[in-house]
Amino acid sequence: MRHFVIGTAGHVDHGKTVLVRALTGVETDRLKEEKERGISIELGFAPFKLPSGIMAGVVDVPGHERFIKNMLAGIGGIDLVLLVVAADEGIMPQTREHLEIIDLLQVQEGIIVITKADLVEEDWLELVREEVRELVGETVLEDAPVAEVSAITGKGIAELVQLIDNVAANLKERPVTGQARMAVDRVFSMTGFGTVVTGTLIEGRLQTGETVDILPGKKEARVRGLQVHGRKVEVAEAGQRVAVNLAGIDCEEVERGSILSVPGSIRPSHRIDIRLRLLAGAPRPLVNRARVRVHIGTAEVLARVILLEADELEPGRDQFAQLECEQPVAAARGDRLVIRSYSPMRTIAGGKVIDPYPPKRKRLNPAVIEALKTKERGTPEELVVQFMASSRQTAFSGDEFTRGLGMDEAAVNQSIGVLTSRGLVIKFTCDGKTYYMLSSVYNDRGAELTAALDRYHRQFPLRDGLSKEEIRSRDFGGLNNKVFNAIIELYRKDGMVSLVGENVARQGFEPGPRPDRAEMFRSIEAKYLNEGFQTPGWDQIAAQYKLSQADSDEVLNYFVNRGVLVKLEENVLMHRHSLNRARELVTDFLKEKGQMSLAEARDLLNSSRRYALPIMSYLDKEKVTRRIEDKRVLY
Repeated sequence: MRHFVIGTAGHVDHGKTVLVRALTGVETDRLKEEKERGISIELGFAPFKLPSGIMAGVVDVPGHERFIKNMLAGIGGIDLVLLVVAADEGIMPQTREHLEIIDLLQVQEGIIVITKADLVEEDWLELVREEVRELVGETVLEDAPVAEVSAITGKGIAELVQLIDNVAANLKERPVTGQARMAVDRVFSMTGFGTVVTGTLIEGRLQTGETVDILPGKKEARVRGLQVHGRKVEVAEAGQRVAVNLAGIDCEEVERGSILSVPGSIRPSHRIDIRLRLLAGAPRPLVNRARVRVHIGTAEVLARVILLEADELEPGRDQFAQLECEQPVAAARGDRLVIRSYSPMRTIAGGKVIDPYPPKRKRLNPAVIEALKTKERGTPEELVVQFMASSRQTAFSGDEFTRGLGMDEAAVNQSIGVLTSRGLVIKFTCDGKTYYMLSSVYNDRGAELTAALDRYHRQFPLRDGLSKEEIRSRDFGGLNNKVFNAIIELYRKDGMVSLVGENVARQGFEPGPRPDRAEMFRSIEAKYLNEGFQTPGWDQIAAQYKLSQADSDEVLNYFVNRGVLVKLEENVLMHRHSLNRARELVTDFLKEKGQMSLAEARDLLNSSRRYALPIMSYLDKEKVTRRIEDKRVLY
């Protein structure tokens, strides 16, 4: 079954609520004050099943000027608007303002309904028709059909129902493949159930039992139950009016303007980049940093308008702007908004969200404007590339694209697939998750890494290479260790680097002394090899070869890291071949004698206690021997 939301619009007392009752049989005025005064103050809702089987939810909005913000909370989520004009009064102030709002929100489908047709003569009715046609010219309702009805006598109601059905049949359904998102327009508590919120599900699906974010306050709740048009359901889909029973959150923690969304899919922000259009009928130009009221979804926030292309915006013109909001806003790319002047309150402008999480922009900067043009009109592939290129991040998971771009998951996956097939993006897996990286970034970072390694090897030819952690923190900041290691592994497979423990080196690099120092290294090694079990201290070596402290440390680490020399104690080193010989001698002795004292070890090795003790401790660590009191036995 297809689902849509129909909204009313029009001046106060032009018969919107009576029309909804005639269409649906539901009285949408529910407040005592509304019934006493005969006008709608709050939003009203009614289910409406059309002859074709399409199920629509009707949102009845208030028409009084004082309740415009309530009207805006309801009109933002509709698919089809009924612009109501009373035949006996014709065009009135809120008729014009509501039409401006419809046009700013780009509600693509609408029907003009002339009500109270039974109260006027035909010639007067003709004048109202002409007046309405002139009003809607050059707006989204320019070609909208016109219906003339009387909700009291029933004249034209059946024809209007059929007309609504015909228009609804051609409406594009909201996407159910994206992440669930709903703007809250009502919050109340029900005995035995707790917190209940209502709204239009903008996209995706909501399911009983799942967890949702309540934004912008970043609270979590669980969906205890769902109702659509008073009927309990397990799953609600985009385009439906939904009542959501929430568990784990108090009624006071949610308000009109909140957004229900899949956890992590939307990030609240104090800044929004928009394409801003000032109404032709605005009383004056909009100046930079003007304080305004922004209506987006069902929320109203105060903000400063930062004009990015000029110091003023003339009526009837548009330009890029950034909104600096006084409270965080949970928006998505493509959302439309309405702007009203701070004082006096009047609808003056509207816009479309281009970037819901932008950095602070420089004004009057050509590069910024070009980037925004790409964000505004670029293909999904161009948006993905721009998002990756403009971020300080190196690699991205799929859900980071949906959050950062405001695109649904299916569109992101399709775009990445195209970019990968073209070789513009590479993908790799890490810890069971797929990540993506611009090929240009991969190549540039690879070139930077190999150049850095070449410099490092020239400066420190005796070292294995740069530590992974140093490379990660310096050149791949923001990546966790697992993702970073996965990227380094890609470079290894491509023959650019090699791995030595926790160090990274150029492929084919082998640590070693420069040619002019090779003889010194051979001489040092020979000294330790020839001295057997009574070797010189490293301080003697450093003094003999006139090594600086830094150079001494480099040379020593080279011999130790290569396993040529083994450090037994501070300033006690021995050649590995000597230690292997010690292992053989001690093993043969213990096989014959069964146990060995330290004095026997000293005599066996023809050494002194200074060297015999660290040699036996080394053999203990190597699990060749083990100590029992003051004797050694085979392990």
